[in-house]
Formats: sequence, structure tokens, C-alpha cells
Amino acid sequence: MRSAEPSTSPRTNPRPLVITSAVALISVVLFTAALAFGWLGPDAGRGGSFCEAARDALVKQPANTFSNLGFVVAGLAAAWHVSRRGSGTMSASLGTAYAVLVVLLGPGSAAMHASQSALGGHLDVYSMYLLASFVMAYAAARLLALPAAGFAVLFVASLGVCTVAEFTSADVPVVMTMGNALFAALLLAGLVMEVVLRMRGGTRLDLRWGIASVATLLVAFAIWNTGKDGGPLCEPHSLLQPHAAWHLLDALAAWLLFRYYVSKRPSWG
Repeated sequence: MRSAEPSTSPRTNPRPLVITSAVALISVVLFTAALAFGWLGPDAGRGGSFCEAARDALVKQPANTFSNLGFVVAGLAAAWHVSRRGSGTMSASLGTAYAVLVVLLGPGSAAMHASQSALGGHLDVYSMYLLASFVMAYAAARLLALPAAGFAVLFVASLGVCTVAEFTSADVPVVMTMGNALFAALLLAGLVMEVVLRMRGGTRLDLRWGIASVATLLVAFAIWNTGKDGGPLCEPHSLLQPHAAWHLLDALAAWLLFRYYVSKRPSWG
């Protein structure tokens, strides 16, 4: 993918960290203000099926809300890496974009769990769509040797499909909604294309980071399934929530995927 000159050697570049830190600060402040002033709307029970009992407080689900700080930390860590150690074969601009999208997962998901509002629910899933669309579009653009414009078209088109899915009412086994199903499908498509890229040769990234990311995501998904209402791990009034663990493990998986993207040395085999 010829989106920009890739960073081939580590060098100090403060812009990725400054940009990502600004996005983190602004998004967290906006989330806090929206929650405090009721901009997210009334409690509609959105996200209420993820076990934690809603409190009669400003933050309805504290464990499921504050665990989303993991995404902010993971995004800032990725931005620090781009700024201080370079971005490997990924362009610095795309590395920064990835870091920003990981950060936005935090306040996006927190908006739903803190308010249980309909708008909060939409912010939650759109933050997921942004990252999944990036994963799919980045893999496809490299596979097809597309320029930056091609990546952008794929990314926007994916978001358009996600928007249709978000407003399609359908019960989907295991993953619950059409939107969740599409999120999973985009990640799976990205994974399949990464495998194809590896089989084709060329730049070989460090496979250990990729395997660690996928393994972490699978463990997180298992916890997500068993931690829903009525699940074996569900304790509604506990602050040790399975869904909170899902958030933290997803943040770790996003960080590990970033390390795969920016790795430069040959991997196993």
C-alpha cells in the first residue's frame, strides 16, 4: 500500500503522540460533559444484557464503564511507539490513525455503559466499526497494492455497510445483533487477508505479535459470551465484571495487533 513513505528507522516525531493525546483528552472531556448534562439521552436499557446491574447513579455500570480506559491507554501506547520508535513498514500517518481509533473505543463504549442510552449504544458500536473497518481496509489495500485513496474508499464503504447493519433489526445467534456480526466479519476478513499476505511473501512481519493478538481476542470473546445475563460468570452486583475483562483484553489485543503491524524483523519459518 503506497499511502505514504513508511518509517524505516526509529526517530523522534512528537506529532503522533500529540495528536492522539489531544483526541484522547477531547473525547474523554466530551464524554464526561455529555454524561453530566444528559446529552446522551435517557436510559433505554442499551447494554443492559451485559450482566452488570444498573446503579441509580450518574454512571449506570461502573465496572463496564471505567474498564474502557484500557483502550485509551492502548491507543496512547501505540502513539508513543510511533513517535519514539517509528512505525515499521506502516506509514506514520496510518500508525497515528490506528492509535486514534483505538483511543476512541474507550469513550465510545463508555458512553453506552455509563448511560445505557440509545445514542450511547450507537457511539459504542460505531467506535467498533471504525477500528474493524481499518483492519479490513488496511489488509485489503496491502493485498491489492492500492494507493492511499483506495484504502480510504474501502474504509468509507465499510462504514457505510456498517451503518446499514446498525439499523437492521435482527437477532443473530451468539453475537446477538447484525452490527456485532458485521464487526466480527470485518475482523475475520482482515485476518484471512493477513494470512494470504503472509503466504504471498514480501514483507514478513513478526508472526508472534499477530498470534498473540488473535489468541487474546478469542479468550476475550469466550468471556464475553459467558458473562452475559444468565451466563455462568455473571454476578450483576459485583465490580468484577466479565464484560469489563472483555474490554481490557480487547485493548490488549488492539495493542498486540499494532505491534504486529509495525514489526520489522522476520518471524518464525
